[in-house]
Parts: sequence; C-alpha cells; structure tokens
Amino acid sequence: MDKKKLFDAFDDFSQNLMVTLAEVEAMKKQVQELVKENTGLRLENTKLRERLHQLEPETEAKAPHQGKDHLESIYQDGFHVCNSFYGQRRENDEGCVFCMELLYRE
Repeated sequence: MDKKKLFDAFDDFSQNLMVTLAEVEAMKKQVQELVKENTGLRLENTKLRERLHQLEPETEAKAPHQGKDHLESIYQDGFHVCNSFYGQRRENDEGCVFCMELLYRE
C-alpha cells in the first residue's frame, strides 16, 4: 500500500472517529439531562404520593357526610331518596317516612 493512501486512510479513520466521539458526547449529555429530569420527577412523585396519603383520611371522613348532604338536597328539591321510591317526585312536597329515616338515622 502506498504511504499516501495509508496516510489518507488514517486521516479518514481519524475524522470518522472524531465524528463518532462527538455523537457519543451528545448522547451522553442527553442521557445526563434525562437522568436529571427523571430524578426530579421521581422526587415530585414521591412528594405527591405522601401528600395524597395525608389527604386520604380526610377525604374518607368527609365522603359519607357529603353523600348525606347530596341526598338531603335531592330530598329538598322534592324527590324521594329512599329505596322504595328513589328518584320519584314527592307529591305536594309531602314528607316520606322512609326518606326521613334514611336521612336522619344515626
């Protein structure tokens, strides 16, 4: 092989190696950014889960009360909330013993 051809081959190989090295460095930088973002998201996710666990007992305690309030508002709008007549309009807004028992039992 001629010395000039050999030198040109090494020069081409060197340039290809430099291009590949630049691509590897760019990918390395992207991976570092992704790891940093992933770490931040994991931390945020952990904090949100902790906050959710703190709120769950409050939500569970309020849920039955909110349901009762909802049923009372339906009853006040003139509809039955008892099992026997649920959703039917109360005639002349007369009281229903079954609805009252459901709403005000302890």
